[in-house]
Formats: sequence, C-alpha cells, structure tokens
Amino acid sequence: MPNDPYIIEVKDLSHTYMKGTPMEHVALKGANMVVKEGECIAIIGHTGSGKSTLIQHFNGLMRPESGKVIIDGEDLSKKKVDMKSLRRKVGLVFQNPEDQIFEKLIGDDIAYGPFKLGLPLKEVRERVKWAMDVVGLDFEEMKDRQTFALSGGQKRKVALAGILALKPKVLVLDEPTAGLDPRSRNELLDKIKFLNNKEKLTVVFVSHNMEEVAYLADRVYVMAGGTDVLTGTPKEIFTDKEKLQRYQIGTPETVQVLYRLTDLGYEVNTAAFTVQEASNEVIKILAGGEGENHVK
Repeated sequence: MPNDPYIIEVKDLSHTYMKGTPMEHVALKGANMVVKEGECIAIIGHTGSGKSTLIQHFNGLMRPESGKVIIDGEDLSKKKVDMKSLRRKVGLVFQNPEDQIFEKLIGDDIAYGPFKLGLPLKEVRERVKWAMDVVGLDFEEMKDRQTFALSGGQKRKVALAGILALKPKVLVLDEPTAGLDPRSRNELLDKIKFLNNKEKLTVVFVSHNMEEVAYLADRVYVMAGGTDVLTGTPKEIFTDKEKLQRYQIGTPETVQVLYRLTDLGYEVNTAAFTVQEASNEVIKILAGGEGENHVK
C-alpha cells in the first residue's frame, strides 16, 4: 500500500484551455483537494467553476499543466505514468452516457473494458454479470438487448456497469442523475450509496442537485473561479448561511424550508436537512400548537 494516506491528492492544480490564443480560458487556478479511500466526495459550484476539468485529471484524460495530481501514490505530473493501470484504478462515468456506449449489444459494451484487460472469457462474463446485477440490469434478459433502444436511465446504468466491470478503486461521476426521472434517479442514487457503503468503493461526484449531495456525500468541495473555496461536511456547508449567500450555493429544499421557518421566528434545527429530520422539526411545531415554538 502507498505511504500516502490519500487515494486522491490535488495540489495547486491549474489548467488553461487554448493557451496563447484569443480564446484562452483559465479553467483551474490553484485547486486543492484530498480524498481518503472509502470516502464519498461531492464537488459543487456554478457552471464554469472548473468541476469537470478537475475530475478529468483523475484518470489521466487531462494531465497536470501546473501543480500535481497524485492518485493512489502515483504522481500524474511525471511523464512515465502507466495510463492503463491508472484507468483500471479510476473509472470515470461521463454526464452523457452516449459518450461511453458504442457496442451494439449491452453485454458486449460492458465486456469491452475487461476484454481489453486481457481477462479470460469466464472472468469477463462473471464481471459483466456482477456489474449488471449491481446497477439493476437483469443479465439474462438484458445482455443481448440493443443499446440504441434503451431509455436514458438504462443507458446511464449500462455506462456505469461498463466502468464497474473494470473493478476500479475509485468511481468518478459527472452529474450522475442529470435528465433522469425521479424513480430512475432514486434507484441510481441507491446504487451509488450501496457501492460506497457496502462495496467500499471510493466515490467522487459532480452535481448541481443539492438533495443528492446531502444524501450521498461525506464531504463537499465548493468550487468557484477555478479553485476550491470551501470544504466541509454537508451539515457544515448547508448550515453556514453567510457562506451559502457569499458563494451562492444552492441548498436542499428541506434546508430552504427550515431557514424560512427561522425567518418566521420558529426555533428549528437548520442542521436537520434529511427529509425525515426536517419532517420531525415541522411536526414539533405543529404538535406544539400555534405559537408554542414561535418567538414572540
């Protein structure tokens, strides 16, 4: 095992697109991040804050222009990096599943990565079946189905299964539930939580949806202007009203309700941001009768 306590470490990372041209754009400017093995980390921030550029460094799609990215003890700023080994460790699922699905049949698409690793047919089949089971796709029913005929939610599951079949140590997701209906969204969130909690898979995900950040994340990184401006647990982030306003961070709907109640003079725990906890806060007010918990 590496001596480094972090499975991902980003140090003062910068990146500029189209450098030296009139279209030059600074996407990252001194970004820092650390991820311990087994953590679930959310990266949030407005469009253009550098989130997607940052995560593309984690499996070598982009190499450090300035600063360092260290994955499982390996410095990606060095020239001789085994990219095949790196991408076996870090699986990246893009926001658009069509960017990752190119085989005609589901089973063949999920098997593509394991075959590229040179694994025997029996092990490939076992990995494909396991990955499909994890994401909720029936192996016998779905393995020979055409990929082009799938729904958006099914395509997202196939893209995820294709990465899981590689058995990575780190799963990186870019807007994992974008465009999904509520049922598919909840199913996928439960799968990610299972992989993190039960399979002990390290998860890093980018999201604009604060409800899923609150549901999944152990820690949150807030990005603005190409760098990290704030980090903490979801509770620390979502209960700091001053910083929420300063960085224009969205909050789960439950937090919005709780802050509205405090504005109205009710004494509620704004850290109770899960649906059940927030419901209990409202029930306390209702059970206490009109005005009992109200500050006169």
